[in-house]
Amino acid sequence: MSLWTAAEIADATGGTTHGDFAAEGVTFDSREVIGGELFVAMKGETTDGHRFVESAHRQGAAGFLVSEDCAYPHVRVADGFEALQALGRAGRERTGATIVGVTGSVGKTSVKEALRHAFQEIEPEHTHWSVKSYNNHTGVPLSLARMPRDTRLAAFEMGMNHAGELAALTRLVRPHVAVVTWVTSAHLAFFDSEEAIADAKGEIFEGLEPGAAAVLPFDSPHYARLRAKAERHAARILSFGSGAGADVRALQSASDAGGSTVIADVAGNRVAYRIPLPGTHWIANSLAVLAAAHAVGVDLAAAALGLSQMQGLEGRGAQYRIAAKGGEALLIDESYNANPASMAASLAVLGGAKASRRIAVLGPMRELGDASERLHADLAPHVSAAKVDVAVLVGDETIPLADALPRGIAVVRVSDAAGARAALSDIIAAGDAILLKASNSVGLGRVAGALRGIN
Repeated sequence: MSLWTAAEIADATGGTTHGDFAAEGVTFDSREVIGGELFVAMKGETTDGHRFVESAHRQGAAGFLVSEDCAYPHVRVADGFEALQALGRAGRERTGATIVGVTGSVGKTSVKEALRHAFQEIEPEHTHWSVKSYNNHTGVPLSLARMPRDTRLAAFEMGMNHAGELAALTRLVRPHVAVVTWVTSAHLAFFDSEEAIADAKGEIFEGLEPGAAAVLPFDSPHYARLRAKAERHAARILSFGSGAGADVRALQSASDAGGSTVIADVAGNRVAYRIPLPGTHWIANSLAVLAAAHAVGVDLAAAALGLSQMQGLEGRGAQYRIAAKGGEALLIDESYNANPASMAASLAVLGGAKASRRIAVLGPMRELGDASERLHADLAPHVSAAKVDVAVLVGDETIPLADALPRGIAVVRVSDAAGARAALSDIIAAGDAILLKASNSVGLGRVAGALRGIN
C-alpha cells in the first residue's frame, strides 16, 4: 500500500489533483529524492521550493504538492507550508500508533534515537521516528506525513527557541507520552530566565492525548515547575534520575570509556543493561527511555536490549579512529550543537577517554544573550576537570573562557572553523583524543569530516 495517493493528499490539504500518482515517501528537499516521493514545494524567506521541481522530477519524484503551475502530476494548493501542516495532521489522524514526543534543552535527538532502537526491538516492522533533527515547524509535520498508516510505535522530537512554538508542535503530534530530557540555558537570548525556558518546554504537555503520561527529569532544579505544568494535562507522571525519589533510577552503574553498565529500578521493575556510549548523560538518557517505555507499556527487557544497540550519532558523540602523526587518534564528534549542559557532558567524556593527550576544540555557544560571557567563562572548571592539555578556542565569543583557563592548559585561539582545522593539522599526534564541540553554525562538522577524510 502506498504512503499517499493523489486523492488522499488532495483530501487532506483541500487541494485539487492534476494527474494521478501514488507516493512512497514525502520530502521538501530535492536532494533527498531517490524515486517515488511526493515533493512538497514551499516558499520560504530565502528560497522557493518550486525552483527545484525540475530537479526532483529528474530524480524520480512521483508527484508534487505545489502552489504554482506544474507540468507533472501534482496537487495544487494555496500555500505549500499550510498544506504540509495539513498533510502532517492527516498522517497523525489516520494511525492508531502509540506516540512518544521528546523535547529538552539537551539530549532530545539522542533520546528519540534510543527510543527508536528500543521500539524496533518490539515492533521491528511497525516503528516510525523523525529522522535527523527534524523537530521544528516544518520538520515535525514532515515526519508525521511520512508515518505509515500501520505504524504501532513512534517517537517524535520537538524543539523550540521561542515561547509558543512547542505548543503548536505538540498539538500536531498529540503524543501519548511526553518526555522532557533536561532544561538548561539554551536559547537564553530569547527568554528572560531559565525558568521561562522550563515553562516553554512544559508546553509539550498541552497536546497530550487523554490518559497520557509525562516523563520528567527528577534531578532538574526545574522539576517542580515542570511537574506542576504536567499535572494540568497528564493522567500519569513518571520521573527519572539519580535521586532516591525518582520513579526510574539507576541502582548501580559502572562506567568506562566504552560505555556504562546499569541496573535500574523502573517503577518497581529491576532492569540490567549496557549502553555502548560513554558519559553520565547517557545513563540519564537511558533512564528517560525506560521511563517512556514503561509508560507505553512495552516489554522493558526488550527496550533495554534496544539501548544496547545504540551507536554514537554523527555530530552528537560519535567516536572515530582517525589518522594522526605516527598512528591513530580518537575523534569525539560533538560538533552539531552546544549549550552549557552539553558542553560539560562532552568534556566529561573527553576526560574519561584513554589518551596520551586531550585536545578540546571548543567554539561559541550561541543564543545565550547577555549571559554569554559568564557562561563561556564558567566552562573553565569543566575543561580543567577533563584534564585537557590543549584547548583550541574558536572565535571571539570564547575569549572569556580563554581568560578563565589555568596556565597549565595550552590555549590556541583561532577565528573560525577553518582556523581550527589548520591548527589541528599541526597538533594531532598518535594517541591523542580530540573533542569537537560548538554551536552548529560554527561549522565544526566540516572539521570532523575533514579529519575523517570524507570532505
